[in-house]
Amino acid sequence: MKHAFPFLMLATLATTPALSQNMDDIVQLDVLDGGRTEDGTYLGALRLTLADGWKTYWRAPGDAGIPPRFDWGASRNLGGIDITWPTPEIHDQNGMRSIGYTDQLVLPVEISPRNANQPVRLRGEMELGICKEVCIPSTLDFDHKLDSDAGRNPAIIAAFAQRPYSSKEAGVTSVTCRLQPTSDGVRIEAQIAMPSAGGAEVAIFEPGDPAIWAAPAQTRRQGNTLISSSEFVGESNRPMTLDRSEIRITVLGSKHAVDIQGCPAAPG
Repeated sequence: MKHAFPFLMLATLATTPALSQNMDDIVQLDVLDGGRTEDGTYLGALRLTLADGWKTYWRAPGDAGIPPRFDWGASRNLGGIDITWPTPEIHDQNGMRSIGYTDQLVLPVEISPRNANQPVRLRGEMELGICKEVCIPSTLDFDHKLDSDAGRNPAIIAAFAQRPYSSKEAGVTSVTCRLQPTSDGVRIEAQIAMPSAGGAEVAIFEPGDPAIWAAPAQTRRQGNTLISSSEFVGESNRPMTLDRSEIRITVLGSKHAVDIQGCPAAPG
């Protein structure tokens, strides 16, 4: 069975008839300051404010979404950057599942300066999709000199608090994955020993390679074990080699979410 990649499925969604609204009325991006940490890094955030009824997407946007991309290349004194994604929501979009945010997204970033004695200017662009009845690919620019003397920002603190639990925090005791080649790629089945995250849990697989697409997972529970399966499909539609340490599984539940890094093979 051939699988369409998300960007192919979006071809029918992203047709944009003349909009009655200006883009500035639909989405706004600004940079928040959170000051410096004891380690010398800067805390900040990209804040997206969306008009009523519009949404944007998580890093793994699902069947009907546009994955966000960032270009930090015009920044100054930027040594490294670490993004913390708040727990997303699941939406049904034209019969397909999308994963993202409504109203507002505060995306915390921790910035390591190349030179600790020089200021950091965060400058670049964010490519994203925003959707209502139609999906619009958009590029938003940002340019902000970070304020090292800024105090802790409540919006950034709240966004950090909305991140998924780590495996340890969620009580995950073991994770194993079984991989099986298919005609199109690789079928993966994960067995995760963990307490319930609440309600009808949804698992989302990320292969660790942007050229590989993960099909929506089928997930069920057997007691304390969550069993979820998906299929990874590459652009060539051929079997592939995967780095198990790069596989990422996010479990979304009604009580909390869980971020699981790596999926080793079962012993023996």
